[in-house]
Formats: sequence, structure tokens, C-alpha cells
Amino acid sequence: MVERADRIGRAAAYGAAAALVPYLVIKVSWVVGSLLGLLPVGRGFSLGGWLVLNTVTIGMAAAGIMLGLALVRPWGMRIPGRLVGFLAWVGAGFLVSILPFVAVSALVNSGTGSSQGSGGSAGDASMPGWEAVLLQCSFVGTGIALAVALPAYLRRRWPHALRRPERPRSRTSARSLWPAVTGAMTGLAWLYWAAGGTLGIAHRDERPAGWHVLAGVSACWALAASAAVLVLVRRRPTRLPYPLLLASAWLGSGSMFAWSGWRLPATLYVALAHPSDVSYPENVAVAVALHATAVLTGAGIMRTLARGARGPVSVPDRRAPVLPANDPSPGRVHPAPPSSSQL
Repeated sequence: MVERADRIGRAAAYGAAAALVPYLVIKVSWVVGSLLGLLPVGRGFSLGGWLVLNTVTIGMAAAGIMLGLALVRPWGMRIPGRLVGFLAWVGAGFLVSILPFVAVSALVNSGTGSSQGSGGSAGDASMPGWEAVLLQCSFVGTGIALAVALPAYLRRRWPHALRRPERPRSRTSARSLWPAVTGAMTGLAWLYWAAGGTLGIAHRDERPAGWHVLAGVSACWALAASAAVLVLVRRRPTRLPYPLLLASAWLGSGSMFAWSGWRLPATLYVALAHPSDVSYPENVAVAVALHATAVLTGAGIMRTLARGARGPVSVPDRRAPVLPANDPSPGRVHPAPPSSSQL
């Protein structure tokens, strides 16, 4: 069974790399076409901003393809663990955590007849329909493939990290608890907005259905990660499977770090430059505070997970009596034989 799951994971890793190739090709064509004047610049962007944005996403797509190959090729086991772990965490936060949003928004849009995307240039009216579908398929395909390939890679490289650690219960420190608290606060704020709350909203009429869905999905991941890391650090008995807690904390923290880290620079730009052709539904100062908190919280949860995966070294109890190996009576403690100086 384990070998079969490993084979499926290896095939999914190749699938994750292949699914991002169309996205990479389209983004390269946009950059080249814009430079040559053959393709229009995205709405709301200058030529320089359009080139910078798509160059960054080209680099991200290339990194995603390399990550998919690293999860299956032998050289992927030789990459420094911190690097591949960070890329896998961010990649899963971007692509795996967005799968519920894609599913729910598809249902919402089919009922409302809207084609609102998840943001960025994907919703540009100048984009042909087949390009939008291809980009969406790249995201969805890579997200599903990573969800299958990552656990197989982790089992091969760090098998101990997926097993529930057996450690003596220790006092929970505030350093371990603060990510759960700030993550819950951020998640509740997003959930309030998703439910239609107006506190902290600057433009109430600029909240399409997709905006509410995205806020709700982001809130669910933040709350799930906060609850999971709280259970993990307190180490109280629970019937929840340890891999489920680990996956919730991993994906939830990755979602907060990746997506808020992606939106934070754009929100800061709007807050400082006040462009006339860009406006956010939420107050930009509040949005900046929430995104910054989410980034720090995601990093804090991941640090807690990494520290827990390493675990403390168990030290034997020196107060326990040591029985001689040839003692016929385990229930009795015999004194050690006298040393030569005592004879």
C-alpha cells in the first residue's frame, strides 16, 4: 500500500510540473507581446508595472516547475531541506489552499452569471476565454497534483515528521501560543467581512460575490491553522488524526503567508500612491494591517511546526534505579558492588 501511494505521488509530482507549463508559456507570451506592441497591457497597469508583474509570475511558475521535479527526481533529495521545505510550503499555500475557492466560486458564478476571477490580470476583459480557462486549469491541476505529491515526498525524506511525537507534556509557552491567537483574530475578521460585515469597509458597493468567497475561504484556512497548532503545541489527548492536524496547520499557515504576502505589496502601493484607477472594497490601512498580521502568523505557525518536528532530545531519568543485567528479580534493587577503593 505504501509503495503504491509512493508511485502515485511520484506521478503526481510530474503532473504538477507539467500543469504549470501552459501558465509559463502564456506569461512569457504576454511579456514578449507587450514589449513588441503586439498584445495590449492589462487594464489598470502601465507598461513597466505590467512587465514587472508578469516577470515575477514567470519566476514563480519556473520555481513551481522545479519544485514539482524536485519532489520526484533523485537530485530533489539532495537539495537543502530548509529550501525545499519552504518552497513546498509556499507552493501549497498558493495552489492547494485555493482549490476550495475555485470550487465554491464556480458554483457562485454559475448561479449569478458572473465571470469574476480571483484577482489580478485573470479577469482582464482583453484576455481571450481560452487563455483564462488554460490559466485556471494550470492552477487547479498543479494544486491537486501537489496535494498528492507532497505527502509522498515528505514520507520519503522526513518520515518521522508525519508521526505523532511521543514527548512528555511540557508547559506551553507564550511563544508557541501567539500564532494561534493572531491567526484566530485574522480569520474572524475575514469571516466577518465574508458574512457581509461593513466595519473596516471603505467601498461597500465594490464587493462582488467572488470577494466574499475569497474572504470566507481565507478565514476558514486561518481558523483551521490556528486551531490545529493550538492542539499540537498543547499536546493534549485528541481523537483527531495527527496527519490531519499537521496538514491543517501546514496549509493554513502557507495560505496566510503566501496570499497575504502576495497582496501586501499591492495594498501598500494603493495606500501610499492613491492611484485613481484602483480601489479596494476594504479600507487599505485595515487591509495592510490584516495582511501583515497574516504573514507574520503564517511564519510563526510554520516555525512552531518545524520546532515540533525536530523535537527535544529525550534525557533518561537519572533518579531511576538501574538494575544489574543479571538480576533475577526485577522487582528488587540491589546496591552496586563496592569499588576497589572501598575494599
